[in-house]
Amino acid sequence: MKKIILTLLAAIAVITAADAQKVKSPLLPVEVKSAWISRYPTMESVNWEKAKSNYEARWVSKSGKNRSVLFTPEGKFIEQVNAIPVCALPPAVIVYVKEHYKGFKIDEAGIITDAKDALMFEAVVNSKNLVFDDKGNFVKRN
Repeated sequence: MKKIILTLLAAIAVITAADAQKVKSPLLPVEVKSAWISRYPTMESVNWEKAKSNYEARWVSKSGKNRSVLFTPEGKFIEQVNAIPVCALPPAVIVYVKEHYKGFKIDEAGIITDAKDALMFEAVVNSKNLVFDDKGNFVKRN
């Protein structure tokens, strides 16, 4: 009985921690709301999350593609990520994943545009976000 109770408490803690990341629109900093409205004036259906100290908006575009954008608490645009098919990644990304994550596949892919309009690629492998430059060279793991 004790094990069951401990297991349930652990499950509740995990669920609560996961939910704590979500942010309701009225609770966003004014600067983030203003930046969002300025950059995406017609976008209405969006889900907000707190990503470390920043704020991330997630939505599905009219074409059905997943998109997200990241702002600082002061409303400064950091980056936008647009989902792409895995086959649209540069070949170097595929090679890197095959060599460094044997037995795993790329679950999701995206193209990142940062505040300076630089393009990078993202590949999600085994719940890890791998970031690559515009040519497909590995940059970092988030």
